[in-house]
Amino acid sequence: SMVWAAMPGMLFQEDKKTRLHPLNLSWVLGYNSSLAVHSLMDREDRVLLYVSSHTVVIHDIVGNKQYHLQGHTNVISCLCVSEDRRWVATADRGPDALIIVWDSFSGIPVCTIFDSHPEDGVSAIAISQDAKYLVTISAGKVQRVCVWKWTLPTEKPMCSTELRPEFGHQDYVIFNPQNSCEFVSNSKTQVIFYLWVTSTLDERTTFPLSLQTFNTVVGHFSQSIFHFNNSQALTGTSAGKLVVWDTITPSTPSKELWVKLHGMKATKLVPVQKDSLTVLMVFESCIVTGDVKGQVKFYNGQLQLLACYSHSKVGSIRSISFSKTPPDPPNASSACCTSGTASSQPFSDSSNSVSLTLNRNFILSTSDATVLHVATDRANVEKVMEETKKAVNAVACHPRQALIAVGSHCGLLKVWDYQQTKYLVSRIFTEAGIQCLSYDPQGYFLAAGFTDGSVYILDAISLRSSCKEFKFSHGPVTHISFSHDSEYLATADEKYSVTVYKRVLRNGSRCWEHLAGLHSHYKPIRSILFGVQLDSNEPRLLSLGEDRQLIEYDLNGSSKDHLVVLHKDRIEQIAVPLYMAWYPQLSTESFILTVNNCYKMKLYNTTTKMCRKTLLGPTYGSPLEKIQILPTTNTMDSQKYYLAYITKNKVGLQILPVDGNPHKSSAFICHPNGVSDLATSYDGRYIFTAGGDDCTVMRWEVNLNALDAAASLGGEDLIPFYNLLDGGREGEFFRELEDYFYYAQLRSHGIDALETRQVSTHIPLEEIPSVMRAMGFYPSEEKIEDMINEVKFSEYVDTGEQVTKINLGDFIKLYINHRPAFGLSMKRIQRAFQVLGYDNENGDKVIDRGDLLLLLQCRGEHMTEDELAQCLTTLLGKRPGRRGSDPDTYDPSGAAAALTEEEIPAEITAEIFTADILGLPIAE
Repeated sequence: SMVWAAMPGMLFQEDKKTRLHPLNLSWVLGYNSSLAVHSLMDREDRVLLYVSSHTVVIHDIVGNKQYHLQGHTNVISCLCVSEDRRWVATADRGPDALIIVWDSFSGIPVCTIFDSHPEDGVSAIAISQDAKYLVTISAGKVQRVCVWKWTLPTEKPMCSTELRPEFGHQDYVIFNPQNSCEFVSNSKTQVIFYLWVTSTLDERTTFPLSLQTFNTVVGHFSQSIFHFNNSQALTGTSAGKLVVWDTITPSTPSKELWVKLHGMKATKLVPVQKDSLTVLMVFESCIVTGDVKGQVKFYNGQLQLLACYSHSKVGSIRSISFSKTPPDPPNASSACCTSGTASSQPFSDSSNSVSLTLNRNFILSTSDATVLHVATDRANVEKVMEETKKAVNAVACHPRQALIAVGSHCGLLKVWDYQQTKYLVSRIFTEAGIQCLSYDPQGYFLAAGFTDGSVYILDAISLRSSCKEFKFSHGPVTHISFSHDSEYLATADEKYSVTVYKRVLRNGSRCWEHLAGLHSHYKPIRSILFGVQLDSNEPRLLSLGEDRQLIEYDLNGSSKDHLVVLHKDRIEQIAVPLYMAWYPQLSTESFILTVNNCYKMKLYNTTTKMCRKTLLGPTYGSPLEKIQILPTTNTMDSQKYYLAYITKNKVGLQILPVDGNPHKSSAFICHPNGVSDLATSYDGRYIFTAGGDDCTVMRWEVNLNALDAAASLGGEDLIPFYNLLDGGREGEFFRELEDYFYYAQLRSHGIDALETRQVSTHIPLEEIPSVMRAMGFYPSEEKIEDMINEVKFSEYVDTGEQVTKINLGDFIKLYINHRPAFGLSMKRIQRAFQVLGYDNENGDKVIDRGDLLLLLQCRGEHMTEDELAQCLTTLLGKRPGRRGSDPDTYDPSGAAAALTEEEIPAEITAEIFTADILGLPIAE
């Protein structure tokens, strides 16, 4: 098989550039600095393994290549590597948590364990010395320890035990290298020793150590190991001490295996230093420690110091990983260096004679996201990677070059050449974190918005300030954008304000100055957008907020400290708009494209702001949060456009024009804990996503042919839409729709007409609401108007005529695009009762009968008393009220009065309203 034939380094020797998906992960910036970094290969081939979000990265530092192990849908919470560096085990937390064992030689997952800890996933994992067994500890409040033999197909652990809460949260575990039946775990306050045989797992807890135990401060536990003398164990503490655990021998001699760990007791507390110990490990015949000051120390079995490596600029050590082979002799060729501008500074060695055992290069990773390579033979350190240590919320691509700017909350701004995959320049801002970035269309300026409300306009190449920073925003800057002619810069902030800056001529030179600002929204601003006037080359500026307001500003009419609003339009009735972009010119009419939290995409006329089309958007677990039109290149069809987007945790592509066809979009998990930003390369070849708190940026290679192929396989014309109906084209739902369609024709001709009827394939637009409601979709009056206008004016721009009828195929598309993406939701009704109702004696949320009738007549799209009475009599199946002796005289007030007393209870719950009044089924 490919696994058993695999060799070290094979990943980067083969051509693995087969791209089968519309988006393929091709590079990752940043990594999870809370997890260990492992050295897979050293000497001529320096290969590291680390975790970035939900992906394992195997990084060839010298060759400047990456290989990605993808399989987790949640952020990876822990990993371990076998002694021979071949087998890598990873686990995650969250829904559908997985444990995956990978072959690092071939990159193939050789074992996947599902539902290992279904409640909360895994918090700690370890692999035995012989690489046959795994031990995992769950992440829940009540922790479970499981032992797995991953080399055999298994769904259940070999043995497991549940830990008591008083043991503390166990977050570290390791096997005894000399006995795979033993392992130890620890929390900050307690150490647990385990011994397992076949299906039995026995834990031997230790008593928490206190100030009185050794008459000195012990500190919190960090990591534990088994001593190589096979009779003791050690635990490092935050007080710089090592706790020595020893076996308590029972009074009655026994040869049973259980005797070994009958009890473990802290027999000694060795103060090795003052600084907190963060790493403790056994390497061959040495005990190795790492601490918060960046020191690495080697001890012998009696805890006597052998060597110490320290560096003034190394932070708290997170992991230490030694090379598998000793370095070349001094007279051999010097070791390879990292690509780029790696720094090389000497370590101080406190031992004049270090044994051959210590003569191994090693990799250090620190808590501040720095990875260093230490060459013990040359006593120096090289910085291999230095990444952001706080959230990355901002990325921006240069409009003309293969450059991307990345900004983080730690104030670090880096510009990266994404073709050569190397950093070019960086700058650190110490005052605040970077929240948003934007290049101007010419590529001369890079604007940055900060968490303290300040705005910097920088030279795009050198990152030097082009002018003094501005601070006119009263909250963190969330959006920033340049006009097409680079004459204006606009920002939006968390205080719902839009601020505009203008480029002016002063003293013979061009400079930036503050123009004006306006508190224009009353809810968070989701998007700001510059455009070009249709009848001139002047810029136009719009903003969109969660208050459902689309606001256009009059830039020419604005003056110093006075920003003028040109138009203000409420574009949504219920849904919350989340983002907007200019729609490509695919027809003679110009549109603004918006996305909302109901999974809908809408096209608005750029002049009238009239909703011209509503379409079903991608439905991949969460609504679209940001969209960008993918730039086109000369090699691409000029009439083919694509849309890049992000949801809460996915990145995707959509073929334009949008029409509701689900096969024209595709999405992939990119940052399970949330995507913070999106950027597209100037040539449309790459999409970049920023992961916020996971501190990573991912580069996705675009393969449009794969997306086009998927759309073709999904069918043409109405086939994709038939599949969105319950039962499809041959189902009962479709036949019922056909029946209603022809009933509507009868209604339009007159039910009582006796002349021969002409069967048509169309119905009048006035019948659309009736058929929609008959099919279980109950639109508001505003939505009905949108639907009718959408069809009525669909050909107006091209022909100048209005459409007065609709055929069955177009009706199906209209129905699918306008109906709720996931049908009726009982939760929405319950949420309304939570807002409008009160708690009755039984603790149920109820609305008073009189209040409900009043709300229906006075709030929202209010009903008249006649309309309310008509609806109630129809819903409750009662005959209309009569007035006087004339049986043909309808009395709506009489019907309403009679119904409210007889059929509607005084207190109405959400369930009564749904099932008894509306007559809708309630899902169990």
